[in-house]
Amino acid sequence: MTRVFSGVKPTGHLTLGNYLGAMRRWAAVDQHQADALFCIVDLHALTVDHDPARVRRLSRQAATLLLATGLDPELCTVFVQSHVDEHARLSYLLECVATDGEMRRMIQYREKAGRERERGGSVRLSLLTYPVLMAADILAYGTDEVPVGDDQTQHVELARDLAVRFNQRYGHTFLVPRATHPVVATRVMNLQEPTSKMGKSDDVGPGIVYLLDEPAAVRKKVLRAVTDSGQEVVYDREARPGVANLLEILAACTDGNPSDLSGVYESYGALKKDTAEAVVEVLRPVQERHQELCADPGYVEGVLRDGAERARGMARPIVDEAYRAIGLLPAVAAAAKTVMGAAVGG
Repeated sequence: MTRVFSGVKPTGHLTLGNYLGAMRRWAAVDQHQADALFCIVDLHALTVDHDPARVRRLSRQAATLLLATGLDPELCTVFVQSHVDEHARLSYLLECVATDGEMRRMIQYREKAGRERERGGSVRLSLLTYPVLMAADILAYGTDEVPVGDDQTQHVELARDLAVRFNQRYGHTFLVPRATHPVVATRVMNLQEPTSKMGKSDDVGPGIVYLLDEPAAVRKKVLRAVTDSGQEVVYDREARPGVANLLEILAACTDGNPSDLSGVYESYGALKKDTAEAVVEVLRPVQERHQELCADPGYVEGVLRDGAERARGMARPIVDEAYRAIGLLPAVAAAAKTVMGAAVGG
């Protein structure tokens, strides 16, 4: 069976974009058709200045929301990255295979580092090397496919390059993964800046709908969405990005087609009203299930504990083999030490 790996970074509250663009498909398709692993990649949240308590809180919230969207621990593996040591173990080996030039060419590093320098801040080394940790996340599990958006394709290509290079230098160890771009995924844009992706890092953004927003807040944000000049409701991503974004959100929530829906509406106001109600309804079961899970924190903890144990069992043989291949001595098991000590003492 094809093995799929996907991750969620706990750097902000999960959004409608995360749900329509990825999480909904994970629950409806990937966990049923693949050996799927879904990981809260908390180590990646440490590459910039952060509040430790907030990272813990968002990590738990992300895990709870993954389950609330329909992930079934009987069908897939849900776990926290830092609970499986093999991610960090393998990351260092891959740093010994990667080059400085590769890291500095990564688009997200250049953009994020540039913003940090503009603010007068310092850039953490981990911001430069985290794509290697991302490669370790993928390669540690013998992953076949990594469902990603266009902005993450470069990171999967790095994982492929490092796998091939490691295999050529030290013997075949890693499966070479491939990036996939699900056709049904929806790219949700910011309601106030419809040419920008709806990201989760801005916690107070009026253009961002969060999965746990109250219905009144959802309606307010959608009804205040930026549209375009003119009055005609036309689906045109280039010329009418604001209207196109609303049509795509409505289509995703109602299993419709944005081009077909554009012919239904004669005003922006009617389109906004229906889109707001559609978003409220698509989020309702997720929010209700989230409340149930929050009332039973022991269940979520158990899922994460069992998921980490299962993930560890998958990753450890691969990472141990990588350690052997690159030239490191294998660790002596405690049981073997005891037997040797008894023999010497006798």
